[in-house]
Amino acid sequence: MSPESVEQSEDSFSEEAREASVLEGSQKTSVTALPLVAIVGRPNVGKSTLFNRITGERRAITGDEPGITRDRIYGEAEWQGRAFSIVDTGGIVPDDDAVIPANILKQAASAIEEAQVLVWVVDARKGITPLDEELARLLRSTGKRVLIAANKADAAQIEVDAGEFFRFGFDDVIPISAEHSNGIGDLLDAAVANFHTVVANETEEKSRRRELRLAIVGRPNVGKSSLLNRLLGEERVIVSPIAGTTRDAVDTLLEAEGQKFRIIDTAGIRRRGKTEEMAEKLSVIMARKNLERADVAIVVVDAAEGVAALDANIAGYAHDAGCSIIIAVNKWDAVQNKETGTTAAFERGLRERMKFLDCTFNT
Repeated sequence: MSPESVEQSEDSFSEEAREASVLEGSQKTSVTALPLVAIVGRPNVGKSTLFNRITGERRAITGDEPGITRDRIYGEAEWQGRAFSIVDTGGIVPDDDAVIPANILKQAASAIEEAQVLVWVVDARKGITPLDEELARLLRSTGKRVLIAANKADAAQIEVDAGEFFRFGFDDVIPISAEHSNGIGDLLDAAVANFHTVVANETEEKSRRRELRLAIVGRPNVGKSSLLNRLLGEERVIVSPIAGTTRDAVDTLLEAEGQKFRIIDTAGIRRRGKTEEMAEKLSVIMARKNLERADVAIVVVDAAEGVAALDANIAGYAHDAGCSIIIAVNKWDAVQNKETGTTAAFERGLRERMKFLDCTFNT
């Protein structure tokens, strides 16, 4: 890559970070009280596996297919008495102008802007790549503390070879195996070294218990992520006309009028047999699983397309999971030739499809 293109990438990355900073600063109700660690790196180096290992939950989808993680995924963890938040990001490809990779870069820039510590995951087996060279320059330009996690170092020789990453000039290069949990303790020791010890008090525990969990579910491309972004007042998740853009369930904390909400944006649920990629199949399974941890399910339907049988099935999944249900009829402005009785006719069709729900229709 030429020096000119690297300089352009750094400028682009800095601009994304500045935009993210403005967005985060303008949204007062969605905050991260704990210090934040951001996991970053190029695609398919094991970032999501590391995130799952540290949080102790299978929150992020993992697999051999590059580009599985797209949005920011937040979690919380504690190490040596120090609590912190952690965010998983999509694989960074700075010079890719395609819609989804460009938005992944924007999401990663936002996470980096928020974070106190950056964990840069690299592939110790493959060694240094041209993309790693570029990312080193980008991360150095942030001025943040960077820990290099040399992943997939599950053999003694690979651990030795991981030392080559010291050439980037960062103080900490820690060989790890996220899959087998090797070296994770050393990585966490370094990550929390400057964090304060946090002891959860009774008030904090009560506050956490009062948190209301809302899951946003629906068919692909009905506007679930757009709804989340509108609620938050920021571009928290990637929105594009490409069905299946969201894959992981994305948690976001929101506080309004003294009530805390955890909003879970999930992948679009397709009919069986319509999901092709393994990552997409897993995302559908996890979307249904996330309904089980929700108090309320917001089922988004497309007004322009009408209520489909799959919409009723999805509402049924939420009903079976014991959720209270809100039906959000999106894209009402796209309904053609609306007349006085259009709303009533739509409501009748919805009730006919979802007879098992006792619902009130508001426009």
